[in-house]
Amino acid sequence: MSLIYSVGESSLTGPRPRNEDYVTAVTPAAPQLAIKGALMLVADGVSGGAGGAEAAEMTARTVSADYYATPDTWTIQHALDKVVQAANQWVLSHARKHSQMAGMATTLSMLVLRGQRYVLAHVGDTRIYRLREQCLEQLTTDHVWDRPDMRHVLKRAIGLDDQLTVDYAEGLLQPGDVYVIVSDGVWSALGNAEIHKALMLYRTPQMVAEHLTQLAIDKGSPDNASAVVVSIESIGQDHLTDMLADAHHLPLPAKLTVGSQIDGFTVTKIIHDSRVSILYQVKNTAGQLFVLKTLQPARADDTESCEALLNEEWLAKRVVSQCVPQILPLTREQRTYLYYVMTWHEGATLQQRLDAGHHFTMNGVANIGQDLLRGLSMLHRLNIVHRDIKPANIHLGSDNRLRILDLGVALNPTLPMPEQMENPGTPSFMSPELFDGKVADRQADIYAAGVTMYHLLTRKYPYGEVEPFQSPRFGEPIRPSRYRPEIPAWLENIILKAIAKKTADRFETAEEMLLALEHGELKSIAIPRTPLIARARLVKWQWLAVCSLLINLLLVYLLFIS
Repeated sequence: MSLIYSVGESSLTGPRPRNEDYVTAVTPAAPQLAIKGALMLVADGVSGGAGGAEAAEMTARTVSADYYATPDTWTIQHALDKVVQAANQWVLSHARKHSQMAGMATTLSMLVLRGQRYVLAHVGDTRIYRLREQCLEQLTTDHVWDRPDMRHVLKRAIGLDDQLTVDYAEGLLQPGDVYVIVSDGVWSALGNAEIHKALMLYRTPQMVAEHLTQLAIDKGSPDNASAVVVSIESIGQDHLTDMLADAHHLPLPAKLTVGSQIDGFTVTKIIHDSRVSILYQVKNTAGQLFVLKTLQPARADDTESCEALLNEEWLAKRVVSQCVPQILPLTREQRTYLYYVMTWHEGATLQQRLDAGHHFTMNGVANIGQDLLRGLSMLHRLNIVHRDIKPANIHLGSDNRLRILDLGVALNPTLPMPEQMENPGTPSFMSPELFDGKVADRQADIYAAGVTMYHLLTRKYPYGEVEPFQSPRFGEPIRPSRYRPEIPAWLENIILKAIAKKTADRFETAEEMLLALEHGELKSIAIPRTPLIARARLVKWQWLAVCSLLINLLLVYLLFIS
């Protein structure tokens, strides 16, 4: 079931010479409605300066268009904040370039409805109300000075300051809810009681919106009067659940062999056969090669594994980059089993190359590191944490292009994760904080990238190999130059910084580590050596102090008896 609602809007000029308000209601098509939701807003241009109408219109147009262009992997609040901050910078820049527009600014109150939830963004003195079970509640706070003579003066608005703070809030929708966004020309003239009365008087949102704005003008509002009214008829399922519901009913295919047919694809090779999943090389009727990923038939009743596969497909579809294999878009009608198909690339993983005895050079590892960090940087910008970076998940194609594989355990705020998958990475590549129960973040990916480079150079692990279910103790990492003395200091220092035990000592972002690799020896980083007293455990120094004390006492005793 998808979200069903009705919306009405109205904006009247009133006694003003022109209308400086701007209202928008965006209702996308069903697939986009499930992912991004519906967006409604009211922007009220500040009339104290020139360009209020232009600020309101451009802000509303920019925000409503750019929001739907943000990556699907971003949370609603993150996406709204990005586009609102960009709109604020545009208004400021436009005012600085055109002296006649100095002081242009606008308020903005925005509501996004998706699935079972709403998210609001607010700055200024436009307001958002909610009518639930005949009770009216104001959901926003006016950003005006708390003085009787300055309550019309805004403290916050789009275009007032480079540092813009936006209020965000979210909550659950209920059938029968009515949400109202009004400019100050409406609420200041009517008051909450009249707004409540109007919402109870009419049944359709359009009639309510028209009544509110006309009534405000009739009661002598000196400003423009604008309103957007939304009535919730039924709520949808929460985000991806609705979109993936049909796929849950697809059965898993029986185990396939070379030559087997499945939905127009022919199996040419079994690439990987693990306890949970199977990867087949397949070709379509045109002879093009692809990779088909599905689950073991025994996992047919494992709802969490099936959902994880669907989530992996959904996430991978939204990563459009040469750094990862691309997903072949297949409709529900084109497949009769639960699987997904991605592009095939000739080559081998870095682990396969290690197993085959390949010797990685310094320049080769530095170049791999740069390509890997470019891929991680792209994923992190999409708000995706890979969580399992290692040589087995890094593919180097015959076209010399590096690709990051397996988003099966990737972390993204838009996707639910099973509880048992809190930190599902490979132990030897997991950062120390993960063993303390912290959730993986970008720093954990950077750590794993550093361990990967270390392993390619030395075939060892900086803190020793960590076995599953082991609780390792992290001391000082063994420098890679101990195994390969020819490793240059600049490359060693970059790796050591990436694999630092404390997150504060690592690179902050993938871009920072990439820049260090690109600069290389020309702008090398320094890693201070840890003093002996810091490297040794405290208990050793305590015993040393005790021994020293005993020796001194013995010397004093010998001195007296002599």
